[in-house]
Amino acid sequence: MERRLGFVGIIIEDRRKSADKVNHVLSDYGDHIRARVGIPYEEKHCFVITLVVDMNTDELGGLTGKLGTLEGVEVKSALAKSK
Repeated sequence: MERRLGFVGIIIEDRRKSADKVNHVLSDYGDHIRARVGIPYEEKHCFVITLVVDMNTDELGGLTGKLGTLEGVEVKSALAKSK
Protein backbone atom coordinates (compact mmCIF):
# COMPACT_ATOMS: atom_id res chain seq x y z
CA MET A 1 0.00 0.00 0.00
CA GLU A 2 1.32 3.42 -0.99
CA ARG A 3 2.53 5.79 1.71
CA ARG A 4 1.59 9.44 1.35
CA LEU A 5 2.37 12.72 3.05
CA GLY A 6 -0.26 13.88 5.51
CA PHE A 7 -1.00 15.61 8.78
CA VAL A 8 -2.62 14.81 12.09
CA GLY A 9 -4.06 17.48 14.36
CA ILE A 10 -4.52 16.55 18.01
CA ILE A 11 -6.22 18.58 20.73
CA ILE A 12 -5.71 17.42 24.31
CA GLU A 13 -8.20 18.87 26.78
CA ASP A 14 -6.32 17.87 29.95
CA ARG A 15 -2.60 17.49 29.41
CA ARG A 16 -1.93 16.02 32.84
CA LYS A 17 -4.55 13.34 32.31
CA SER A 18 -3.84 12.33 28.70
CA ALA A 19 -0.32 13.39 27.67
CA ASP A 20 1.42 10.17 28.71
CA LYS A 21 -1.12 8.05 26.84
CA VAL A 22 -0.86 10.22 23.71
CA ASN A 23 2.94 10.11 23.79
CA HIS A 24 2.87 6.32 24.15
CA VAL A 25 0.69 5.98 21.03
CA LEU A 26 2.86 8.45 19.10
CA SER A 27 6.02 6.55 20.01
CA ASP A 28 4.48 3.40 18.48
CA TYR A 29 4.23 5.27 15.15
CA GLY A 30 7.48 7.24 15.50
CA ASP A 31 9.03 5.78 12.34
CA HIS A 32 6.27 7.44 10.29
CA ILE A 33 6.25 10.84 12.00
CA ARG A 34 8.38 13.38 10.08
CA ALA A 35 7.66 16.45 12.24
CA ARG A 36 5.91 17.20 15.50
CA VAL A 37 4.95 20.57 16.96
CA GLY A 38 3.31 20.90 20.36
CA ILE A 39 1.79 24.16 21.54
CA PRO A 40 0.15 24.84 24.90
CA TYR A 41 -2.96 26.99 24.56
CA GLU A 42 -3.32 28.18 28.12
CA GLU A 43 -6.21 30.55 27.44
CA LYS A 44 -8.32 27.56 26.37
CA HIS A 45 -6.73 25.19 28.92
CA CYS A 46 -5.68 22.68 26.28
CA PHE A 47 -2.67 21.51 24.31
CA VAL A 48 -2.37 21.23 20.52
CA ILE A 49 -0.08 18.82 18.66
CA THR A 50 0.42 18.87 14.90
CA LEU A 51 2.16 15.99 13.15
CA VAL A 52 3.50 15.65 9.63
CA VAL A 53 3.34 11.96 8.72
CA ASP A 54 4.34 9.63 5.91
CA MET A 55 1.79 6.78 6.11
CA ASN A 56 -0.62 4.64 4.19
CA THR A 57 -4.33 4.76 4.97
CA ASP A 58 -4.23 1.71 7.24
CA GLU A 59 -1.39 3.13 9.33
CA LEU A 60 -3.11 6.50 9.60
CA GLY A 61 -6.34 4.81 10.60
CA GLY A 62 -4.52 2.84 13.29
CA LEU A 63 -2.87 5.95 14.71
CA THR A 64 -5.97 8.13 14.70
CA GLY A 65 -8.15 5.27 15.93
CA LYS A 66 -5.96 4.70 18.98
CA LEU A 67 -5.73 8.41 19.73
CA GLY A 68 -9.47 8.86 19.25
CA THR A 69 -10.27 6.32 21.97
CA LEU A 70 -8.41 8.35 24.59
CA GLU A 71 -10.61 10.43 26.87
CA GLY A 72 -10.30 14.17 26.27
CA VAL A 73 -8.44 13.78 22.97
CA GLU A 74 -9.77 15.04 19.61
CA VAL A 75 -8.08 14.02 16.35
CA LYS A 76 -8.36 15.10 12.71
CA SER A 77 -6.19 13.96 9.83
CA ALA A 78 -5.70 13.96 6.08
CA LEU A 79 -3.39 12.43 3.49
CA ALA A 80 -2.31 13.95 0.18
CA LYS A 81 -3.96 12.44 -2.89
CA SER A 82 -0.61 11.30 -4.26
CA LYS A 83 3.05 11.02 -3.28
